[in-house]
Amino acid sequence: MSSSVPVPGRRTSVSASDPPNFIPIPTNTRGIPATSFGAQSPPASTAAAGLSGSFSTSPSMSSHVRAGSGSVGSVFHGMARQLTAFLPVTYPLEEEPEKRQGKTKVLLLENINLDAAQFLKDQGFEVDHVTKAWSEEELISKLSHYQAIGIRSKTKITQKVIDANPQLLVIGCFCIGTNQVDLEHAARRGIAVFNSPYANSRSVAELVISEIIALSRQIVDRTHEMRAGIWNKISKNCWEIRGKTLGIVGYGHIGSQLSVLAESFGMQVIYYDVIPIMPLGTARQVDSLDDLLSKADFVTLHVPEIPDTINMIGEAQFNQMKTGSFFINNARGKVVDLPALAQALESKHLAGAAVDVFPKEPGSNGPGFNETLGDFIPRLRNCANLIMTPHIGGSTEEAQRAIGSEVSNALYRYLTYGTSLGSVNFPEVDLRAITTNDERHIRVCHVHRNEPGVLKQINNILADHNIEKQFSDSKGDIAYLMADISGVGQEEVEGIYNGIKNTRANILTRLLCE
Repeated sequence: MSSSVPVPGRRTSVSASDPPNFIPIPTNTRGIPATSFGAQSPPASTAAAGLSGSFSTSPSMSSHVRAGSGSVGSVFHGMARQLTAFLPVTYPLEEEPEKRQGKTKVLLLENINLDAAQFLKDQGFEVDHVTKAWSEEELISKLSHYQAIGIRSKTKITQKVIDANPQLLVIGCFCIGTNQVDLEHAARRGIAVFNSPYANSRSVAELVISEIIALSRQIVDRTHEMRAGIWNKISKNCWEIRGKTLGIVGYGHIGSQLSVLAESFGMQVIYYDVIPIMPLGTARQVDSLDDLLSKADFVTLHVPEIPDTINMIGEAQFNQMKTGSFFINNARGKVVDLPALAQALESKHLAGAAVDVFPKEPGSNGPGFNETLGDFIPRLRNCANLIMTPHIGGSTEEAQRAIGSEVSNALYRYLTYGTSLGSVNFPEVDLRAITTNDERHIRVCHVHRNEPGVLKQINNILADHNIEKQFSDSKGDIAYLMADISGVGQEEVEGIYNGIKNTRANILTRLLCE
Protein backbone atom coordinates (compact mmCIF):
# COMPACT_ATOMS: atom_id res chain seq x y z
CA MET A 1 0.00 0.00 0.00
CA SER A 2 1.50 3.33 -0.99
CA SER A 3 1.38 6.39 1.23
CA SER A 4 -0.97 8.09 -1.25
CA VAL A 5 -3.71 5.52 -0.76
CA PRO A 6 -6.16 6.55 1.97
CA VAL A 7 -6.52 4.17 4.87
CA PRO A 8 -10.18 3.19 5.40
CA GLY A 9 -11.74 4.39 8.63
CA ARG A 10 -9.19 7.11 9.31
CA ARG A 11 -9.58 10.86 9.36
CA THR A 12 -7.04 13.60 9.15
CA SER A 13 -8.41 15.91 11.83
CA VAL A 14 -9.90 15.88 15.29
CA SER A 15 -13.59 16.69 15.58
CA ALA A 16 -15.64 17.09 18.72
CA SER A 17 -18.34 15.01 17.05
CA ASP A 18 -16.12 11.96 16.66
CA PRO A 19 -17.23 9.05 18.84
CA PRO A 20 -15.12 8.50 21.98
CA ASN A 21 -13.55 5.28 20.68
CA PHE A 22 -12.41 6.77 17.38
CA ILE A 23 -8.89 8.10 17.00
CA PRO A 24 -8.23 10.24 13.91
CA ILE A 25 -4.96 9.00 12.36
CA PRO A 26 -2.75 10.59 11.35
CA THR A 27 -2.89 14.19 12.49
CA ASN A 28 -0.23 16.47 11.09
CA THR A 29 -0.17 19.54 13.33
CA ARG A 30 3.49 20.24 12.62
CA GLY A 31 3.32 20.07 8.84
CA ILE A 32 5.36 16.87 8.63
CA PRO A 33 5.88 15.83 4.98
CA ALA A 34 3.41 13.20 3.86
CA THR A 35 6.28 10.99 2.72
CA SER A 36 7.39 10.50 6.30
CA PHE A 37 4.29 8.50 7.17
CA GLY A 38 5.40 5.75 4.82
CA ALA A 39 3.56 2.87 3.30
CA GLN A 40 1.57 0.92 5.84
CA SER A 41 0.55 -2.70 5.71
CA PRO A 42 -1.74 -4.59 8.03
CA PRO A 43 -0.26 -6.61 10.88
CA ALA A 44 0.41 -10.28 10.39
CA SER A 45 -2.59 -11.26 12.49
CA THR A 46 -5.48 -9.61 14.26
CA ALA A 47 -6.10 -9.76 18.00
CA ALA A 48 -9.51 -9.70 19.57
CA ALA A 49 -11.11 -6.29 19.25
CA GLY A 50 -12.25 -4.25 22.19
CA LEU A 51 -10.68 -2.05 24.84
CA SER A 52 -9.75 -3.12 28.33
CA GLY A 53 -7.50 -1.98 31.13
CA SER A 54 -4.58 -4.03 29.80
CA PHE A 55 -3.56 -4.93 26.26
CA SER A 56 -1.41 -7.94 27.09
CA THR A 57 -1.77 -9.73 23.77
CA SER A 58 -1.38 -8.23 20.33
CA PRO A 59 -0.44 -9.08 16.77
CA SER A 60 3.28 -9.12 16.19
CA MET A 61 5.14 -6.61 14.08
CA SER A 62 8.50 -6.05 12.48
CA SER A 63 10.93 -5.47 15.32
CA HIS A 64 14.31 -3.79 15.58
CA VAL A 65 17.91 -4.55 16.38
CA ARG A 66 19.49 -2.23 18.90
CA ALA A 67 23.15 -1.97 19.81
CA GLY A 68 24.24 0.33 22.54
CA SER A 69 27.84 0.51 23.58
CA GLY A 70 28.48 -1.91 26.40
CA SER A 71 25.48 -4.16 25.72
CA VAL A 72 26.55 -6.16 22.69
CA GLY A 73 26.26 -9.67 24.10
CA SER A 74 22.71 -9.44 25.35
CA VAL A 75 21.53 -7.74 22.18
CA PHE A 76 23.03 -10.24 19.78
CA HIS A 77 21.63 -13.30 21.47
CA GLY A 78 19.27 -14.72 18.83
CA MET A 79 20.55 -12.34 16.11
CA ALA A 80 19.31 -14.39 13.16
CA ARG A 81 15.71 -14.48 14.40
CA GLN A 82 15.61 -10.75 15.09
CA LEU A 83 17.26 -9.69 11.87
CA THR A 84 14.83 -11.64 9.71
CA ALA A 85 12.15 -9.27 10.95
CA PHE A 86 13.73 -6.67 8.68
CA LEU A 87 14.06 -8.68 5.51
CA PRO A 88 11.44 -8.47 2.75
CA VAL A 89 9.00 -11.32 2.37
CA THR A 90 10.72 -12.35 -0.88
CA TYR A 91 13.94 -13.24 0.96
CA PRO A 92 14.48 -17.01 1.14
CA LEU A 93 14.53 -18.16 4.76
CA GLU A 94 15.27 -21.51 6.29
CA GLU A 95 13.13 -20.57 9.30
CA GLU A 96 9.37 -20.72 9.50
CA PRO A 97 7.64 -17.60 8.09
CA GLU A 98 6.29 -16.56 11.48
CA LYS A 99 9.84 -16.09 12.71
CA ARG A 100 10.06 -12.99 10.56
CA GLN A 101 7.95 -11.25 13.16
CA GLY A 102 9.26 -9.81 16.38
CA LYS A 103 7.45 -7.90 19.12
CA THR A 104 7.82 -4.38 20.37
CA LYS A 105 6.27 -3.73 23.76
CA VAL A 106 4.87 -0.34 24.71
CA LEU A 107 3.91 0.73 28.24
CA LEU A 108 1.36 3.53 28.65
CA LEU A 109 1.03 4.99 32.15
CA GLU A 110 -1.24 7.58 33.81
CA ASN A 111 -4.45 6.61 32.02
CA ILE A 112 -3.33 7.81 28.59
CA ASN A 113 -6.17 8.04 26.09
CA LEU A 114 -7.39 4.57 25.16
CA ASP A 115 -7.64 5.52 21.49
CA ALA A 116 -3.86 5.97 21.48
CA ALA A 117 -3.42 2.53 23.05
CA GLN A 118 -5.73 0.98 20.47
CA PHE A 119 -3.93 2.71 17.60
CA LEU A 120 -0.55 1.37 18.72
CA LYS A 121 -2.05 -2.07 19.20
CA ASP A 122 -3.53 -1.92 15.70
CA GLN A 123 -0.07 -1.23 14.30
CA GLY A 124 1.15 -4.51 15.79
CA PHE A 125 2.69 -3.38 19.05
CA GLU A 126 2.04 -5.16 22.31
CA VAL A 127 0.56 -2.49 24.57
CA ASP A 128 0.07 -2.46 28.33
CA HIS A 129 -2.19 0.32 29.61
CA VAL A 130 -1.93 1.39 33.26
CA THR A 131 -4.08 4.07 34.89
CA LYS A 132 -1.56 5.20 37.52
CA ALA A 133 1.88 6.77 37.50
CA TRP A 134 4.86 4.59 38.45
CA SER A 135 7.48 5.55 40.99
CA GLU A 136 11.19 5.53 40.20
CA GLU A 137 11.52 2.18 41.98
CA GLU A 138 8.70 0.66 39.92
CA LEU A 139 10.17 1.96 36.68
CA ILE A 140 13.58 0.50 37.52
CA SER A 141 12.14 -2.90 38.40
CA LYS A 142 9.37 -3.23 35.77
CA LEU A 143 10.30 -1.19 32.70
CA SER A 144 12.90 -3.66 31.39
CA HIS A 145 10.23 -5.51 29.39
CA TYR A 146 9.40 -2.48 27.23
CA GLN A 147 11.08 -0.70 24.32
CA ALA A 148 8.78 2.34 24.50
CA ILE A 149 6.94 4.17 27.28
CA GLY A 150 4.20 6.78 27.25
CA ILE A 151 3.73 9.05 30.27
CA ARG A 152 2.02 12.25 31.33
CA SER A 153 3.26 14.73 33.93
CA LYS A 154 3.46 12.62 37.11
CA THR A 155 5.87 9.89 36.00
CA LYS A 156 9.52 10.91 36.31
CA ILE A 157 12.03 9.37 33.91
CA THR A 158 15.27 10.06 35.75
CA GLN A 159 18.87 9.22 34.94
CA LYS A 160 18.63 6.17 37.22
CA VAL A 161 15.58 4.92 35.33
CA ILE A 162 17.28 5.44 31.96
CA ASP A 163 20.48 3.69 33.03
CA ALA A 164 18.51 0.74 34.39
CA ASN A 165 16.71 0.22 31.06
CA PRO A 166 19.23 0.04 28.19
CA GLN A 167 16.57 -1.55 25.98
CA LEU A 168 14.44 1.61 25.97
CA LEU A 169 14.22 3.27 22.57
CA VAL A 170 11.70 6.07 22.86
CA ILE A 171 9.66 8.06 25.40
CA GLY A 172 6.33 9.68 24.56
CA CYS A 173 5.16 12.55 26.79
CA PHE A 174 1.40 12.70 26.24
CA CYS A 175 1.30 16.34 27.37
CA ILE A 176 2.99 19.67 26.67
CA GLY A 177 5.78 19.57 29.24
CA THR A 178 8.88 17.38 29.17
CA ASN A 179 10.56 18.50 32.39
CA GLN A 180 9.61 15.14 33.95
CA VAL A 181 12.23 13.48 31.71
CA ASP A 182 16.01 13.85 31.92
CA LEU A 183 16.20 14.90 28.27
CA GLU A 184 19.97 15.26 28.00
CA HIS A 185 20.70 11.86 29.53
CA ALA A 186 18.04 10.24 27.37
CA ALA A 187 19.73 11.67 24.27
CA ARG A 188 23.13 10.43 25.45
CA ARG A 189 21.61 6.95 25.68
CA GLY A 190 20.04 7.19 22.22
CA ILE A 191 16.46 7.58 23.48
CA ALA A 192 14.26 10.01 21.54
CA VAL A 193 11.59 11.94 23.44
CA PHE A 194 8.37 13.24 21.86
CA ASN A 195 5.59 15.43 23.22
CA SER A 196 2.48 17.29 22.06
CA PRO A 197 3.16 21.02 22.44
CA TYR A 198 0.00 22.34 20.82
CA ALA A 199 -2.87 19.88 21.08
CA ASN A 200 -4.30 20.96 24.44
CA SER A 201 -3.68 24.71 24.17
CA ARG A 202 -7.33 25.50 23.45
CA SER A 203 -8.50 23.48 26.47
CA VAL A 204 -6.15 25.37 28.79
CA ALA A 205 -7.13 28.75 27.34
CA GLU A 206 -10.83 28.00 27.83
CA LEU A 207 -10.21 26.93 31.44
CA VAL A 208 -8.51 30.26 32.14
CA ILE A 209 -11.47 32.18 30.71
CA SER A 210 -13.84 30.20 32.92
CA GLU A 211 -11.67 30.92 35.97
CA ILE A 212 -11.55 34.64 35.21
CA ILE A 213 -15.33 34.80 35.16
CA ALA A 214 -15.75 32.56 38.21
CA LEU A 215 -13.28 34.60 40.25
CA SER A 216 -14.74 37.94 39.29
CA ARG A 217 -18.22 36.77 40.33
CA GLN A 218 -17.09 34.75 43.40
CA ILE A 219 -18.94 31.75 42.02
CA VAL A 220 -17.01 29.16 44.03
CA ASP A 221 -17.79 30.84 47.36
CA ARG A 222 -21.48 31.26 46.48
CA THR A 223 -21.64 27.58 45.48
CA HIS A 224 -20.10 26.47 48.80
CA GLU A 225 -22.58 28.65 50.70
CA MET A 226 -25.55 27.24 48.82
CA ARG A 227 -24.38 23.68 49.55
CA ALA A 228 -24.25 24.67 53.22
CA GLY A 229 -27.81 26.00 53.02
CA ILE A 230 -26.83 29.70 53.02
CA TRP A 231 -28.53 32.16 50.66
CA ASN A 232 -26.10 35.06 50.10
CA LYS A 233 -27.21 37.20 47.17
CA ILE A 234 -24.64 40.03 47.00
CA SER A 235 -23.04 42.20 44.34
CA LYS A 236 -20.26 43.79 46.37
CA ASN A 237 -16.82 43.02 44.88
CA CYS A 238 -18.39 41.10 42.00
CA TRP A 239 -17.38 42.42 38.60
CA GLU A 240 -17.90 42.10 34.88
CA ILE A 241 -14.72 41.20 33.05
CA ARG A 242 -15.48 43.60 30.18
CA GLY A 243 -13.04 46.47 30.27
CA LYS A 244 -10.66 44.79 32.70
CA THR A 245 -6.99 44.26 31.89
CA LEU A 246 -5.63 40.74 31.49
CA GLY A 247 -1.87 40.31 31.89
CA ILE A 248 -0.49 37.19 30.19
CA VAL A 249 2.99 36.02 31.20
CA GLY A 250 4.24 33.87 28.32
CA TYR A 251 2.71 34.60 24.90
CA GLY A 252 3.13 31.17 23.31
CA HIS A 253 0.49 28.83 21.91
CA ILE A 254 -1.73 29.01 24.99
CA GLY A 255 -1.11 32.66 25.83
CA SER A 256 -1.87 33.87 22.32
CA GLN A 257 -5.10 31.83 22.08
CA LEU A 258 -6.16 33.14 25.46
CA SER A 259 -5.45 36.66 24.23
CA VAL A 260 -7.95 36.29 21.39
CA LEU A 261 -10.62 34.78 23.64
CA ALA A 262 -10.19 37.51 26.26
CA GLU A 263 -10.53 40.28 23.70
CA SER A 264 -13.79 38.76 22.48
CA PHE A 265 -15.10 39.34 26.02
CA GLY A 266 -14.07 42.98 25.84
CA MET A 267 -10.93 42.69 27.95
CA GLN A 268 -7.77 44.69 27.33
CA VAL A 269 -4.75 42.39 26.95
CA ILE A 270 -1.14 43.06 27.80
CA TYR A 271 1.55 40.41 27.79
CA TYR A 272 5.16 39.85 28.78
CA ASP A 273 7.55 37.45 27.10
CA VAL A 274 11.33 37.16 27.11
CA ILE A 275 11.39 37.57 23.32
CA PRO A 276 9.54 40.08 21.11
CA ILE A 277 6.37 38.45 19.75
CA MET A 278 3.89 39.98 17.32
CA PRO A 279 0.55 40.44 19.12
CA LEU A 280 -2.79 39.10 18.00
CA GLY A 281 -5.68 41.55 17.85
CA THR A 282 -5.07 44.68 19.93
CA ALA A 283 -2.91 42.99 22.59
CA ARG A 284 0.22 44.90 23.61
CA GLN A 285 3.58 43.60 24.77
CA VAL A 286 5.07 45.31 27.81
CA ASP A 287 8.76 45.70 28.54
CA SER A 288 8.98 43.96 31.90
CA LEU A 289 7.19 41.60 34.25
CA ASP A 290 7.00 44.38 36.85
CA ASP A 291 5.18 46.59 34.35
CA LEU A 292 2.61 43.85 33.67
CA LEU A 293 2.04 43.06 37.35
CA SER A 294 1.36 46.69 38.23
CA LYS A 295 -1.18 47.22 35.43
CA ALA A 296 -3.19 43.98 35.19
CA ASP A 297 -6.46 43.19 36.93
CA PHE A 298 -5.91 39.50 36.17
CA VAL A 299 -2.45 37.90 35.88
CA THR A 300 -2.15 34.45 34.30
CA LEU A 301 1.03 32.38 33.81
CA HIS A 302 1.83 30.31 30.71
CA VAL A 303 5.54 29.56 30.97
CA PRO A 304 7.60 26.34 31.04
CA GLU A 305 9.42 25.08 34.10
CA ILE A 306 13.06 25.97 33.52
CA PRO A 307 15.69 27.36 35.91
CA ASP A 308 14.77 30.93 34.94
CA THR A 309 11.07 30.47 35.79
CA ILE A 310 11.22 28.49 39.06
CA ASN A 311 9.78 30.72 41.81
CA MET A 312 9.47 33.60 39.35
CA ILE A 313 6.34 34.72 41.24
CA GLY A 314 6.83 35.21 44.98
CA GLU A 315 6.14 37.71 47.74
CA ALA A 316 7.78 40.64 45.94
CA GLN A 317 5.79 40.00 42.76
CA PHE A 318 2.47 39.63 44.59
CA ASN A 319 3.13 42.93 46.35
CA GLN A 320 3.57 44.60 42.96
CA MET A 321 0.12 43.48 41.83
CA LYS A 322 -2.81 45.84 42.28
CA THR A 323 -4.85 45.50 45.48
CA GLY A 324 -7.99 43.55 44.63
CA SER A 325 -6.49 41.88 41.55
CA PHE A 326 -6.60 38.18 40.67
CA PHE A 327 -3.87 35.60 40.00
CA ILE A 328 -4.05 32.40 37.91
CA ASN A 329 -1.44 29.66 37.44
CA ASN A 330 -2.15 26.85 34.97
CA ALA A 331 1.49 26.53 33.90
CA ARG A 332 3.83 24.61 36.24
CA GLY A 333 3.70 24.22 40.01
CA LYS A 334 7.25 25.32 40.76
CA VAL A 335 7.01 28.72 39.09
CA VAL A 336 4.97 30.13 42.01
CA ASP A 337 5.83 30.41 45.70
CA LEU A 338 2.54 29.04 47.05
CA PRO A 339 3.11 30.10 50.69
CA ALA A 340 3.48 33.65 49.37
CA LEU A 341 0.23 33.23 47.42
CA ALA A 342 -1.51 32.05 50.58
CA GLN A 343 -0.26 35.14 52.39
CA ALA A 344 -1.46 37.44 49.62
CA LEU A 345 -4.94 35.88 49.77
CA GLU A 346 -5.13 35.82 53.57
CA SER A 347 -4.17 39.51 53.76
CA LYS A 348 -6.86 40.37 51.13
CA HIS A 349 -4.21 41.98 48.92
CA LEU A 350 -5.44 39.63 46.20
CA ALA A 351 -9.18 39.28 45.69
CA GLY A 352 -8.88 35.70 44.44
CA ALA A 353 -6.77 33.15 42.64
CA ALA A 354 -6.91 29.93 40.65
CA VAL A 355 -4.26 27.21 40.86
CA ASP A 356 -4.26 24.10 38.67
CA VAL A 357 -0.66 22.93 39.21
CA PHE A 358 1.38 22.28 42.34
CA PRO A 359 5.07 21.63 43.11
CA LYS A 360 4.15 18.12 44.30
CA GLU A 361 1.05 16.30 43.16
CA PRO A 362 -0.54 12.96 44.14
CA GLY A 363 0.42 10.04 41.93
CA SER A 364 -3.18 8.87 41.47
CA ASN A 365 -6.75 10.01 41.95
CA GLY A 366 -8.28 9.84 45.42
CA PRO A 367 -7.29 11.16 48.85
CA GLY A 368 -3.83 12.65 49.21
CA PHE A 369 -4.10 16.37 48.55
CA ASN A 370 -2.95 17.40 52.01
CA GLU A 371 -0.04 18.73 54.06
CA THR A 372 2.21 15.88 52.88
CA LEU A 373 2.54 17.84 49.63
CA GLY A 374 3.46 21.03 51.49
CA ASP A 375 2.42 22.76 54.70
CA PHE A 376 0.83 25.53 52.61
CA ILE A 377 -1.91 23.20 51.32
CA PRO A 378 -4.17 23.51 54.43
CA ARG A 379 -3.74 27.30 54.27
CA LEU A 380 -4.81 27.41 50.64
CA ARG A 381 -7.80 25.17 51.31
CA ASN A 382 -9.06 27.77 53.80
CA CYS A 383 -8.64 30.79 51.52
CA ALA A 384 -11.72 32.58 50.22
CA ASN A 385 -12.37 32.90 46.48
CA LEU A 386 -9.67 30.40 45.58
CA ILE A 387 -10.19 27.86 42.80
CA MET A 388 -7.99 24.76 43.11
CA THR A 389 -8.17 22.08 40.43
CA PRO A 390 -6.19 18.81 40.07
CA HIS A 391 -4.03 19.66 37.03
CA ILE A 392 -6.94 19.49 34.58
CA GLY A 393 -5.87 22.23 32.18
CA GLY A 394 -5.58 19.82 29.26
CA SER A 395 -8.06 17.27 30.56
CA THR A 396 -10.76 17.41 27.94
CA GLU A 397 -11.88 14.62 25.63
CA GLU A 398 -10.84 16.65 22.59
CA ALA A 399 -7.39 17.49 23.93
CA GLN A 400 -6.59 13.99 25.14
CA ARG A 401 -7.66 12.44 21.85
CA ALA A 402 -5.58 14.95 19.90
CA ILE A 403 -2.56 14.41 22.17
CA GLY A 404 -3.00 10.66 21.96
CA SER A 405 -3.11 10.81 18.19
CA GLU A 406 -0.05 13.04 17.83
CA VAL A 407 2.25 11.28 20.28
CA SER A 408 1.22 7.73 19.37
CA ASN A 409 1.93 8.57 15.72
CA ALA A 410 5.34 9.93 16.71
CA LEU A 411 6.16 6.72 18.59
CA TYR A 412 4.94 4.60 15.68
CA ARG A 413 6.96 6.53 13.09
CA TYR A 414 10.14 6.43 15.17
CA LEU A 415 9.92 2.74 16.02
CA THR A 416 8.87 1.67 12.53
CA TYR A 417 10.63 4.12 10.21
CA GLY A 418 13.25 5.81 12.41
CA THR A 419 11.68 9.25 11.84
CA SER A 420 12.62 11.67 14.62
CA LEU A 421 10.68 14.74 13.43
CA GLY A 422 9.20 16.50 16.44
CA SER A 423 11.64 15.08 18.98
CA VAL A 424 12.47 17.53 21.77
CA ASN A 425 15.92 16.15 22.64
CA PHE A 426 17.11 14.64 19.40
CA PRO A 427 18.24 15.73 15.93
CA GLU A 428 15.18 15.83 13.64
CA VAL A 429 15.86 13.45 10.77
CA ASP A 430 13.57 11.85 8.21
CA LEU A 431 13.74 9.95 4.92
CA ARG A 432 10.97 9.13 2.49
CA ALA A 433 9.53 5.71 3.12
CA ILE A 434 10.85 2.44 1.78
CA THR A 435 8.06 1.02 -0.37
CA THR A 436 7.01 -2.55 -1.08
CA ASN A 437 8.71 -2.23 -4.46
CA ASP A 438 12.09 -1.59 -2.84
CA GLU A 439 13.40 -5.12 -2.49
CA ARG A 440 16.60 -5.95 -0.63
CA HIS A 441 16.56 -2.55 1.13
CA ILE A 442 17.76 -1.95 4.66
CA ARG A 443 17.38 1.27 6.64
CA VAL A 444 20.24 2.17 8.97
CA CYS A 445 19.33 4.30 11.99
CA HIS A 446 22.55 5.27 13.73
CA VAL A 447 22.71 7.48 16.83
CA HIS A 448 26.25 8.54 17.62
CA ARG A 449 28.35 11.10 19.37
CA ASN A 450 28.83 14.24 17.31
CA GLU A 451 32.49 13.70 16.38
CA PRO A 452 34.52 14.22 13.20
CA GLY A 453 34.92 11.30 10.81
CA VAL A 454 31.78 9.33 11.67
CA LEU A 455 30.13 9.63 8.26
CA LYS A 456 33.36 8.60 6.56
CA GLN A 457 33.47 5.45 8.69
CA ILE A 458 29.84 4.58 8.01
CA ASN A 459 30.10 5.21 4.28
CA ASN A 460 33.18 2.98 4.11
CA ILE A 461 31.17 0.18 5.76
CA LEU A 462 28.35 0.68 3.25
CA ALA A 463 30.68 1.16 0.27
CA ASP A 464 29.81 -2.17 -1.38
CA HIS A 465 26.14 -1.23 -1.53
CA ASN A 466 24.16 1.48 -3.23
CA ILE A 467 23.23 4.23 -0.77
CA GLU A 468 19.78 5.18 -2.04
CA LYS A 469 19.32 8.12 0.33
CA GLN A 470 20.98 9.49 3.42
CA PHE A 471 20.35 12.26 5.94
CA SER A 472 22.28 13.24 9.04
CA ASP A 473 21.85 16.01 11.58
CA SER A 474 23.19 16.87 15.02
CA LYS A 475 21.91 18.51 18.18
CA GLY A 476 24.58 19.38 20.69
CA ASP A 477 26.72 16.33 21.40
CA ILE A 478 24.32 13.90 19.69
CA ALA A 479 24.05 13.14 15.97
CA TYR A 480 21.62 10.93 14.10
CA LEU A 481 22.14 9.34 10.69
CA MET A 482 19.52 7.59 8.59
CA ALA A 483 20.57 5.81 5.41
CA ASP A 484 18.74 3.47 3.05
CA ILE A 485 20.90 0.95 1.23
CA SER A 486 19.88 -1.47 -1.50
CA GLY A 487 21.23 -4.74 -2.79
CA VAL A 488 21.62 -6.20 0.69
CA GLY A 489 21.78 -9.97 0.97
CA GLN A 490 20.58 -11.77 4.06
CA GLU A 491 24.08 -13.00 4.76
CA GLU A 492 25.44 -9.44 4.72
CA VAL A 493 23.13 -7.90 7.32
CA GLU A 494 25.01 -9.06 10.39
CA GLY A 495 28.29 -7.76 9.01
CA ILE A 496 26.80 -4.33 8.32
CA TYR A 497 25.29 -4.22 11.76
CA ASN A 498 28.50 -5.29 13.52
CA GLY A 499 30.56 -2.83 11.51
CA ILE A 500 28.40 0.18 12.39
CA LYS A 501 27.80 -0.58 16.05
CA ASN A 502 31.52 -1.16 16.62
CA THR A 503 32.47 2.33 15.41
CA ARG A 504 34.01 4.42 18.16
CA ALA A 505 31.20 7.02 18.38
CA ASN A 506 28.30 4.54 18.40
CA ILE A 507 25.46 5.10 20.85
CA LEU A 508 22.67 3.13 19.20
CA THR A 509 22.33 1.27 15.91
CA ARG A 510 19.09 -0.10 14.50
CA LEU A 511 18.43 -1.79 11.16
CA LEU A 512 14.92 -1.49 9.77
CA CYS A 513 13.15 -2.71 6.70
CA GLU A 514 9.59 -2.91 5.44
